[in-house]
Amino acid sequence: MITAMAIMAILISGCADKGTNHNPSSDRDYRQDMRDFVQGISAYTKGIRPTFIIIPQNAHELLTENGEKTGRPAVPYLDAIDGVGREDLFYGYNDDDVATPSFERDYMVSFMDMAENNGIEVLVTDYCSAQSFVNDSYHQNTARGYISFAADHRELDNIPDYPANPYNVNASNVTSLAGAKNFLYLINPGSFPNRDAFLDVISETNYDIVIIDLFYQDTALTGSEVASLKIKANRRSRLIIAYMSIGEAEDCRYYWQTEWETDPPSWLAEENPEWPGNYKVRYWNKDWQNIIYGKDNSYVKKILDVGFDGVYLDIIDAFEYFEDR
Repeated sequence: MITAMAIMAILISGCADKGTNHNPSSDRDYRQDMRDFVQGISAYTKGIRPTFIIIPQNAHELLTENGEKTGRPAVPYLDAIDGVGREDLFYGYNDDDVATPSFERDYMVSFMDMAENNGIEVLVTDYCSAQSFVNDSYHQNTARGYISFAADHRELDNIPDYPANPYNVNASNVTSLAGAKNFLYLINPGSFPNRDAFLDVISETNYDIVIIDLFYQDTALTGSEVASLKIKANRRSRLIIAYMSIGEAEDCRYYWQTEWETDPPSWLAEENPEWPGNYKVRYWNKDWQNIIYGKDNSYVKKILDVGFDGVYLDIIDAFEYFEDR
């Protein structure tokens, strides 16, 4: 689920003022805490597999030291990531099938261009279904050198019928983000009749990158299943990236303990009213970070063990929640 969208409205009013740590009552630098978290995940995974790919979604303000589009690049953070995901760049910021207002678009584009200029690949997810908007989304992203996906369902639960083949369909082997020309973002498999059908449909596509969840319902994909997805329908190789939320805890995940609802751990904050079952977390807390990475039973280690090529990290913009408290 794209829980980042639940707090997207905050960005609309905050684009003009993006300095560090807006909460004057706290000594914490919540943005640097998130950078440190992502950098820790990167160091851990690349220590096990140097080619492992790290892609944080949204939270583009973390790319510069002061959160401003003209700020100095946050070099340690940029060195830790391989790509950056951005939703709603050209369509979907205020509503699906609605062009993103030019002020917000240009503001986000300035960060995306800065990422590209620093060797970071940009993956854009626009939300639109009208064919003219889909065409425009792909055209605008391609013109800027971004890899993009036009999602016709906000729930990311399907493969769009249009275009019939992936935009910029690619007959080459894809072993890095730099070699990719398109991607599929499909993290809610509930509309598929069963696990095999879900996996088979993906296997029959020619997308260069596929972003999916580690789990089908409550059961993790196996190494052989992930390996089978790494071959496109044209028999060329592609990247399979695991979606995971690190800025919220989800009560549907394997790590959730029912007693937390009445006796929450110190790192668990309040439930997200827009997404029942999703809870804000004090992501700088070591106990939460141990759930995510660094341990043999951690979430990221499970992703590594079954052979995913990287992780797509969601709720990176959780710092906004704590800055506004």
